[in-house]
Amino acid sequence: MQLLTILTSIALIGTLCGASGTAQAAASTPGTADTVFLEMNQAYKNGQSKRLSELLPQTRGHLLEPWAAYWELRARLETASPQEITAFLKRYQGTYQEDRLRNDWLLLLGQNRDWNTFMVEHPSYRMGDDRSVRCYALLADFNGRQQEVAAQIETLWLAQPNADDACAAAADQQLKAGKLKAHSAWVRARLGMENDRQRVATQALGLLNADWADTASAIYAKPEQFLAGRVLALRPRTKELVTLALIRLAVVNPEAAAIEVDKLRWKTQLTQEERSWVWGVIGKRSALRLSSGALAYFMNGQDQFMHDDHLAWKARAALRAGNWEQVASATAAMSESQGKDSTWVYWRARALMAAGKTEADRAEATRLLQDIAGVRGFYELLAQEELGLPIILPTNPEPLTASEKNAARTNPGLQRALAAIELGLRSEGVREWNYTTNLHQNGGMADRELLAAADLACQHEVWDRCINTSERTRSLVDLTQRFPMPHKQAVLARTRDIGLDPAYVYGLIRQESRFVTDARSGVGASGLMQVMPATASWTAKKIGMTDFKAYQITESKTNIAIGTGYLKLVLDDFAGSMPMAAAAYNAGPGRPRAWRGQSGAPVMEAAAWAENIPFNETRDYVKKVLANTTIYAAMISGKTQSLKARLGMIGPRNDAAPLNRDIP
Repeated sequence: MQLLTILTSIALIGTLCGASGTAQAAASTPGTADTVFLEMNQAYKNGQSKRLSELLPQTRGHLLEPWAAYWELRARLETASPQEITAFLKRYQGTYQEDRLRNDWLLLLGQNRDWNTFMVEHPSYRMGDDRSVRCYALLADFNGRQQEVAAQIETLWLAQPNADDACAAAADQQLKAGKLKAHSAWVRARLGMENDRQRVATQALGLLNADWADTASAIYAKPEQFLAGRVLALRPRTKELVTLALIRLAVVNPEAAAIEVDKLRWKTQLTQEERSWVWGVIGKRSALRLSSGALAYFMNGQDQFMHDDHLAWKARAALRAGNWEQVASATAAMSESQGKDSTWVYWRARALMAAGKTEADRAEATRLLQDIAGVRGFYELLAQEELGLPIILPTNPEPLTASEKNAARTNPGLQRALAAIELGLRSEGVREWNYTTNLHQNGGMADRELLAAADLACQHEVWDRCINTSERTRSLVDLTQRFPMPHKQAVLARTRDIGLDPAYVYGLIRQESRFVTDARSGVGASGLMQVMPATASWTAKKIGMTDFKAYQITESKTNIAIGTGYLKLVLDDFAGSMPMAAAAYNAGPGRPRAWRGQSGAPVMEAAAWAENIPFNETRDYVKKVLANTTIYAAMISGKTQSLKARLGMIGPRNDAAPLNRDIP
């Protein structure tokens, strides 16, 4: 705990001046204080308010005192007096903990409809990223606003993934005032049905008619029964309920929904907008199954009536089918924000190149590629190559000055974050680090401030904050921060011994763990290469590590040996395909075998294959691992690289090739 001891000492002699601005004597030695903080953190997780209050006095004057005070007050926030809360906010003014507690308090004030206190406190809230708080603010100040807020509330409500009190109450207020149209509530209900969120759908319909909440539940449970025998009905409300039932049926059984929505009674009774949304859900669900008929389903509807998620999956289905005209159509219909994503900028450019019939189309394609080309990500690298430009690493910025480094080193928020991470409170430390780098001087840190913060994290080997902070620079790019190479000797020696590309291993570790040696996933994967216990035992036997013990998987050298051994076995099984091996490493080898298609399936470029991976996490993972690999290869070799060459083509497996179904 050397870092924590040093930082605590700094705090005690007054360099930091404490969160409240006055240095106080420590009540305990650093080692004892560590134990107190860890016990308080566990007590907070267990809801032991009394124990938190007992331990709090022992943390006075400690660098991490704001965390202890936050846990203690947050655990009893519902019964705390306003005076206690305002005293806390004053004592820890300017800290993450102050703003975090104000966020919590604003939510409580909103739930209790204490609008007077809410409106006094809300202007001091700096985070501004909690949708529920934003909805409460719009709800609280409805009568005081001259401008229309319905559009803001609609945007927040539709984007809220779960049913909450704040945005639903704000929407209800706007519906009753006639500022928000009923169609918004129907759209919210559609999203609930489509995304397996029953409570979202029932809450939305309940705002329109209290009796419809039960109807929504019945539709969600058995959509086919609701549709059975339903007579032709001209009433808009009945049509909307039918639309919800068709959407829900599409989620459960897209083929049955396709037959149902194509019946004459729905063709004549439902609007083109209603039917197009249903076809969008059918197409998306079919595309997630990699069905060859997915694109045809999409084409029964009209793009302008589908939402962005439908259009994204239509574009993917069109890529899989090699239909560039439909890729162009889907990307053209996307919202402005989604259309600017590098994924769809790239594929729209490719579609215009392939299907464009005019010089203007080709010129537009070139412009789109130029807009995103660079080394910042997967599609940026592909755009660079598509333009015929070599992938050359940018020159690093001018070295940081002593004053720039010192500003980061003495930043109280960064100091607390590093101390929390050192103590094992990684979640708390990461949140405070992100807050400090995001909100500094109200506009976020400038590029060189971010580089200095990243450098501080690198020096302390907090590699995830080093990478993520450096990645947020806008114009300056320091690839030595973004793509560090810890454990270099072990990685290079191991990959040389087994014939594995070290850049590929680094690309994978960077995505798996950000080089956090004690990283542990929610499903039990451990260490730098995030190896599952069963996989570790199996691989250890395969590579001749006869004395392997389960606890050793957290040791970096052992983790690298087993992780690279497994990766080599998977890569060989997929005939050297880096995209497929990466997918197998993340999702297991059985899934990419199915995703590549059976005999007769089309051969496609691996970028299109990767974009069609039905798991969001694995799709993102494969693209990032391959982009990382390309950058690391350039750094290691000093030579220009090709992402396209690493991607290659993907098609059905050669039936004559050996298949190792033993790989877990």
